[in-house]
Amino acid sequence: MPRYLSLVRIDESSAPAEGPSPELMERMGHLIEEITKAGVMLDTAGLTPTAQGTRVTWEGGSLSVTDGPFTESKEVIGGYAIMQCKDKAEALEWTKRFLQVHEDFWTVTCEVREIAEG
Repeated sequence: MPRYLSLVRIDESSAPAEGPSPELMERMGHLIEEITKAGVMLDTAGLTPTAQGTRVTWEGGSLSVTDGPFTESKEVIGGYAIMQCKDKAEALEWTKRFLQVHEDFWTVTCEVREIAEG
């Protein structure tokens, strides 16, 4: 069965400074429990803010290291999920359900891509 990576993109400038609400975390917990019991979820996690990140770039034969925050970024990767699904349609259905647990004021986008095997 193919595996899919869902990259969770958020707009850090509009996300609540205190993070997700307890109600959102409860809904998320129920969904993660359901998707795990269904045998779909292989791994998932949120990421720390970009202020705590570092970018390492290879360009023109040289490495550069830049500490966050990355002010030029509007959307950043806020988390990920790795799912094993029968097809992309199933991966998209689970992803839609994930997005719908968020309150209306969140701006969240998931990019779903199949993981290349071999």
